[in-house]
Amino acid sequence: MARPLRFRRSTERWHLDRVRQQLLSSLDQNIGAEMGTPHYRPPNGWEGVRFDMDNDDIALFVWNDEEAYWLGNTETPSALWRTNKFEWEQVPYPIARWAQRELLADLQVQEPWLAKYPHVSWFFLPVLMSKDGRESTRKFFRDYACGFPDADRDDALSYLESVLHPGTLDDYRHEMAGKLGTSHQVDRTRMASAISEFAAAKILTDAGYDVTPEIEVTTGHFLDYRAKAPDGTNVLVEVTRPRSPSRRSANTPVAAVRDTAQVKTSGQLANHGGGVVMFVDCSNFLDDQWAAVRGEQPNVRHKPAVVYRVRPDGHVEGYQKGDVPLDLDGVVEWV
Repeated sequence: MARPLRFRRSTERWHLDRVRQQLLSSLDQNIGAEMGTPHYRPPNGWEGVRFDMDNDDIALFVWNDEEAYWLGNTETPSALWRTNKFEWEQVPYPIARWAQRELLADLQVQEPWLAKYPHVSWFFLPVLMSKDGRESTRKFFRDYACGFPDADRDDALSYLESVLHPGTLDDYRHEMAGKLGTSHQVDRTRMASAISEFAAAKILTDAGYDVTPEIEVTTGHFLDYRAKAPDGTNVLVEVTRPRSPSRRSANTPVAAVRDTAQVKTSGQLANHGGGVVMFVDCSNFLDDQWAAVRGEQPNVRHKPAVVYRVRPDGHVEGYQKGDVPLDLDGVVEWV
């Protein structure tokens, strides 16, 4: 799977004639391209251009006397093939900010419905404008309501906006945004599972915990979160999301919860020496499916565990199994 949009850095000397000869010429010959003035002025001390391709790809190039940066969701000209790639946080802030403003302007023209959700647009910009994933990620947000099966798109995006607004995950933007993936096809199961990790972060932070994602443990696995309480206590959390029964072999909601949790327990958590809280997110269950789980409250073959369902209005309903070392009262309505 391709990665989210990243920069390339060149340490060679560039000037406008060389840009025309080695970048524009290559792009125009292969896919058709025009070079023009960016929407926004490049940072002081830098020169910059943008390329608009006939197939709707775009690219930005900015340079000064010492270095140059390329960012694009198109083919890379051969003159830049041997350059190193850098994430957004690894390039000078003025360059990242300029490129971000430029791409956000394009995104809002292409997908005006996203303009109401500035945090969603900014956070997921590296995938919403990526080479391979821009169509699939936009379609997931636009047509599949972020994985909520019976929700309005705007309600679902408003919820995701509320998750991102506090900035809790800003430092992990590239890593977390990339969980949506950048494949051509919409993988609803995988993408909805990614949204479950964002929902879990909101539950934990609303309960007063500081969260750090992607924690490597001694078994060589990575767990989804470390939740740090105000008193300094740390708790590891792993999130799993059962598929709706109508989309899997399990023929009941209760079986879906049990089977999914068992896969997680016998796989990723099998060799871990305990101490991990498993979050089982049933947010893709319809009302009647969740009612069956809520009524029976099945064991999930791992303790401690929290089984819950998030609604786009922010309401969370769930139950616990085992001695959960997290205080989620006031955030989760226990049933």
